[in-house]
Amino acid sequence: MKLEGGCYCGALRYSAEGDPLFKGQCHCRECQYISGGHPNAVIAMPAATFAYTKSSPKLFRRSDLKSPVTREFCAECGTHILARSPAVPGAVILKVGTLDDPSVYGGPQMVIFTIDKQSFHHVPEGVPAFERVPG
Repeated sequence: MKLEGGCYCGALRYSAEGDPLFKGQCHCRECQYISGGHPNAVIAMPAATFAYTKSSPKLFRRSDLKSPVTREFCAECGTHILARSPAVPGAVILKVGTLDDPSVYGGPQMVIFTIDKQSFHHVPEGVPAFERVPG
């Protein structure tokens, strides 16, 4: 599978190839901040197959956490493109909304970080759900 995508303003573009490592719906508090209050739909791809094809992202990593996620976003429009998590080494966790064709997502295989789920969040029926990231 080849995925292509980018930010809202078009200044930042990327491509990734291979089989998705997982497709998820993340309810972590950090994703709620980035999404404006809801969970994020994510698709994890092998980092080795990922490349920015236009421009370079701005990076953000919290300095107050022991093992923070690195978030990459467009410096022009602020679109959050992906996260790199120490909990998922060798992967880029792409935000589905940045894909040129978000329909390839198809839906989550798992729901993660339900420990942070809000009462107004929807968890799809029949999809395995985890308080954090499964082992």
